[in-house]
Amino acid sequence: MVLDLTGTFVFALSGAVLGVRKRLDLFGVLVLSFAAATGGGILRDVLIGAVPPAAIDDWRYAAVSFIAGIVTFYRFPVVTMLRSPVMIFDAAGLALFTVAGSLKALDYDLDPMAAVLLGVLTGIGGGVVRDMLVARVPSVLHSELYAMAAALGATVVVIGDGLGLPVSVYAPLGGMLCFLIRLIAIRSGWRLPIAPEYGKRSL
Repeated sequence: MVLDLTGTFVFALSGAVLGVRKRLDLFGVLVLSFAAATGGGILRDVLIGAVPPAAIDDWRYAAVSFIAGIVTFYRFPVVTMLRSPVMIFDAAGLALFTVAGSLKALDYDLDPMAAVLLGVLTGIGGGVVRDMLVARVPSVLHSELYAMAAALGATVVVIGDGLGLPVSVYAPLGGMLCFLIRLIAIRSGWRLPIAPEYGKRSL
């Protein structure tokens, strides 16, 4: 629960920051913060049959996301004191949600591959919904090692669970690996190969 709520807050911040930068009104910023914070978790819960999804059934998820949105809306200069705040909050949210998603999938006795995939879905789902709401190509489709960072973090969690290690060891390790890979990729420009640009005649 703590991991989920922490991830909700940092992802909500990333959604709210984007909303302010797009000059949305307060309602729009709150919608974006809630969508970014809960989109991935809702998709995960629906797929594993954990319904109603925790983000809808538990008022704390909405409260945390709205608090993050309001703070960002009225104290945007404070939030932007961090360098590249959208990317930093997004990387933190990606790591926290990926770990939380993988752990919840394992709790529902899913096989390792499914746990990795649901961990990735939990991590990237909110960001995809956030970007689509402002008509932006989702970061996962073009950004530096976004889904790949989530996949590596989720894999560490699943392997650690399979080896019988304490969750207090492999969960932080998987989250830190995901977070660091995402940040290093941003700063260094690491990315998967991008499709070449072709003229219209080649279509």
